[in-house]
Amino acid sequence: MALLLFFCCWFIAVAAAVTFNVTPSPSTKDTALSSATAISSAPPTATPSASSSTFTPTSNGDVFEKSHDELDIEFLGNIEGKPWRFQTNMYGNGSTNRGREERYGLWFDPSKEFHRYSILWTANNIIFYVDEVPIREVVRNDKMGGDYPSKPMSLYATIWDASSWATNGGKNKVNYEYAPFTSEFKDLVLEGCPTGPIQKFPTCTGTDAWLESRDYAVMTPRSRSAMRRFRQRYMYYSYCYDTVRYPVTPPECEIDPIEKQRFRDSGRLRFGGSHRKQMRNAHRKRRSRPTSNVSAEQNDM
Repeated sequence: MALLLFFCCWFIAVAAAVTFNVTPSPSTKDTALSSATAISSAPPTATPSASSSTFTPTSNGDVFEKSHDELDIEFLGNIEGKPWRFQTNMYGNGSTNRGREERYGLWFDPSKEFHRYSILWTANNIIFYVDEVPIREVVRNDKMGGDYPSKPMSLYATIWDASSWATNGGKNKVNYEYAPFTSEFKDLVLEGCPTGPIQKFPTCTGTDAWLESRDYAVMTPRSRSAMRRFRQRYMYYSYCYDTVRYPVTPPECEIDPIEKQRFRDSGRLRFGGSHRKQMRNAHRKRRSRPTSNVSAEQNDM
């Protein structure tokens, strides 16, 4: 069961965005699928509880066997009436045993209308966006070595069965009675350094400099504040705080002491993963301060 959208062009540095929507089906009860879209993605129709929808710029596994790179935006399976959840992830040089997942909730229902999901990838950093809000930044660290994506990548989208893990740790499985599962995409934008799949050392210095000068590549104080608010409200798992899985913190992780206090050693939120409890406590402490939105342009989040 797979939907594959493959684009012929390969890139070594890229800003990619796609707008997508999950087409509602009669029911999303007890389903579990997964979908992937390189550099940008949309959740599948009636995402069956253990289903995942992904936007993934990834190097070709046939060309870079056992050493591929990958960037993901993945919608995790949905249970009828429950909020949608998604994750971002990154692999480099085939390091699939060192997943760098972060998981989040959303302030909207992605099956109701189109939203924009974007990834900026340069030689120095990676930024994930939802609409105009930056939600995650990975800054390259020399200690990462080959774990930082550096090979030419292309864009694709899939819907696949992730029953073993995507929803409630694998408790909810795909129900194929609700098939077919679909994702809708529009407004694909790719900007970057075109190259060939086997051109391992393309000259992209000029493109990197151009990409890094674009508005979406510059993390201003305002955009950092928006990212901080998003993560405070919606992030419920981070591998950087998962000391059970990673006793030694991965080198690219910038530990925020205040943010870290909200997470268990497992990397998940304390208090049963309830953002409401976290936010109530935060509001009590800041009751005298004015409230603000994740983005100044999104007043209804």
